[in-house]
Order: sequence, then C-alpha cells, then structure tokens
Amino acid sequence: MIAQASFLILLTIAGFLAWKRFRFVRRNILIGRDTPITGNAKDRWKTMLLVALGQGKMFSRPLAAVMHLFIYVGFVIINIEVIEILIDGIFGTHRILSFMGGLYDVLIGSFEILALLVIVACVVFLARRNVLHLLRFRQRELEGWPRTDANVILIIEILLMSAFLTMNAADGLLQMSGHVHYHDAGSFPVSRFVMPGLDGLSEGALVAVERFCWWFHIAGILAFIVYLTYSKHLHIILAFPNTWYSKLEPAGTFTNLDSVTREVKLMLDPQANPPSAAPASDTPQRFGARDVFDLSWVQLMNAYSCTECGRCTSECPANQTGKLLSPRKIMMDTRDRLEEVGACMDQHGGVWQDDGKSLLRDYITEEELWACTTCNACTQACPVNINPMEIIVDLRRYLIMEESKSPESITSMFNNIENNGAPWAMSPAERGSWAVG
Repeated sequence: MIAQASFLILLTIAGFLAWKRFRFVRRNILIGRDTPITGNAKDRWKTMLLVALGQGKMFSRPLAAVMHLFIYVGFVIINIEVIEILIDGIFGTHRILSFMGGLYDVLIGSFEILALLVIVACVVFLARRNVLHLLRFRQRELEGWPRTDANVILIIEILLMSAFLTMNAADGLLQMSGHVHYHDAGSFPVSRFVMPGLDGLSEGALVAVERFCWWFHIAGILAFIVYLTYSKHLHIILAFPNTWYSKLEPAGTFTNLDSVTREVKLMLDPQANPPSAAPASDTPQRFGARDVFDLSWVQLMNAYSCTECGRCTSECPANQTGKLLSPRKIMMDTRDRLEEVGACMDQHGGVWQDDGKSLLRDYITEEELWACTTCNACTQACPVNINPMEIIVDLRRYLIMEESKSPESITSMFNNIENNGAPWAMSPAERGSWAVG
C-alpha cells in the first residue's frame, strides 16, 4: 500500500507540473496574432503523416535518419510497456499484461531489441556532438544550456533503457528461481546477456535490483515528460500540430497586407472609387513585426517546435559564406523572447507590462536580417516544416515600413523603382539603349 500511494503521489506531481507547463506554453503561443489557415484538411493530414509521423524529411541525411528512427520508434513503442508499469504501480500487480501469453513474449522481446537500438543511437549522437564536433553543433547559439540540454536528454535515454534491461534481467533470474511474485512471463533476448552480471546475488538482492530499476525507469519517464516541456524535445509533441498547420502554398509566397494592397490598387487606378473604411480588425497595429506580439501564433508555435538540429543553418547560403545569419538562432531567439514575455506576464497577473525590450535588436540584429537571401533553403531543410524566413521577412517589413530603415543598396533600389519604374538607375526611355547596334 505504501508503494502504491507513493506511486500515485509521484504520478500526480508529474501530471500537475506537466499540465502547468503546457498551459504556460499554450498561453505564450496564443499571444501571437490570428492568421488565416488555408488549404484543405486532407492535404494537412497528409503533410502531418508524411513529415511528422513518417519522418519523411529526415532521410535526406540517411545515417542521422536511421539513428533518429531507432530513438523515435523506441520512444513510441516502448511507452506501450509504460502502460503496464502504470497499471502495476496503481494496483500493486506485477506484469499484469502477461495474460497475453506468446504475444506478450514477442512484445517484451521487441521492446528489449528497441531499447538496445536506442542506446546505440544515443551513443552515436553523443559522439557526433562531443567527439566528432560536427560544424552545425558548434554554432554560437548552442553555447551553454542548448548544448547541455541535448547531452542531458541523450544520457537520460541511455540510463532509462539500461534500467529497463537491468530490470528485466533481474526479473528473469527471479522467475527462474521460482520466486512467488515473479511468475514466468516475457522473453528477454537482450537482457539475458546482462543476467551473468547479476548471477550470484541473493534473492533479496535481486528483488532490490529489480524494484530499484522499476522505480528508476518509471520515475525517470515521468521526470522526462516534465523536462521535455522545458526542452527542445518539446518537438516530440508539437511536431504534429506544427506540420499540420505548416504552409501548403509555395514556400516563397509572401503574405500581403490588405491595407497596403488597397492603397497600391488605388495608385495603379486613380479612377477607382476609394473603398469604404476597412474594419478595425483588418487594420494592423503595425506593419511587420517588432516583437513576438506582432508574429502569428503559428510562427510562435514554430519557435517552440524547433528541434535545434541545425539542418536549416547548415543549408543556409548566407551562413555558409560567413554571414552572421543562422536560421536556427532566429527560431531559438524567438522562443527565448517568448519565454521572457510569458514570465513577465506571470509576474504581473497575466497582464503584459512593457519591459523595454523587443525581439528586434535585443535578440535578432539588423545585420542578421539583411543577410538573408530569402532562398527558403532553411524551410526546405527543416524536418518539422518550420519557416524561419517568414519571421525574417516580417521583421524586415517593420524596419522598412515603420522605421524607413534598410541597407543602402536596397534603399537605392527602392528609389530607382519609384523614380524609374525599375531597379536600375536609368530612365525608362534609355532602358533599351544597350541594344542599339
């Protein structure tokens, strides 16, 4: 009864902390402005199934894709075993699903093989990050906590899978010893290689090992559920809605402001009757984006969905030529600013009090924004369909339309378009002179 009560308390605490954090994240995402969701649901479900569930975009890099698939499938399938642990913990039973007989043996055996593959994949990923020092894992935005976070998660997964295999090894030995509580159940194709290391322990010691690993495994999983809400691994959950709401139109399609479109149409056709005043909801508070409040809630969900894998940055031509821009940093900066805004709101009873900061300049510099070529390589590379370019364009739009700030080369182009009808510094009458003769 004490063990069951302790388990229920642990489950309740983990559930409450995860629920509280999810509420915080959801509130932060909904800070963003509303945005129309176009396209039909069928295409969106297809995108989600192919990209989020099917890991479709991961396989552009086969080695990383296979290793990630081991972890992903292991995480999903081994959690079926967690259902049994939860039932056993609540009711004080042991291997309650063993009534399935041969099917149960197949399941446990499959779980063990997947657990081993997860360990192998995590070791490979740790080596890639800390021994091979791949370039995309040495970018400045990963200094400090982000790099530690990635290593912590990989180590936790290794420990959880090791505890699972050790638990099964002790369980198997206790079954062979005829212990009354450990009835014959399960198949142990991997943990049987761990059994020799436990052979020779007394029955009481084996029970202690099995119980310790059982508690470590379930407590670790519950702690992991809470931890991932603070970690980049929140993408495990958000990848599904993020891909569902991702852009279905061609990646380079820009979102025009209706108020600006109306003005342009009037300029092109002076005879047209001016439209009636636009509804208040159609009039933007500002042109473009200066802070997270000016971004859409989909863009803010993008920020929380970022896996920090760096594929976007490794494909970015500006970054590859030594420019300051890193699309991954754009998303991480947006998330960090959103976290700061959310914490500030919590301190003031859920009401925003201006803290004198903004996403633009305090987090993302003008130099980074103007380095972008808007080629969409980052969007194409992202395994969960995040679009850093849209945030960059919105921040640029604010600089130009609100502050009239742009690099000299772009300002010259604007002036030429206004005066000459083309980007070049020549009058329309002389535009064809180069072809004379």
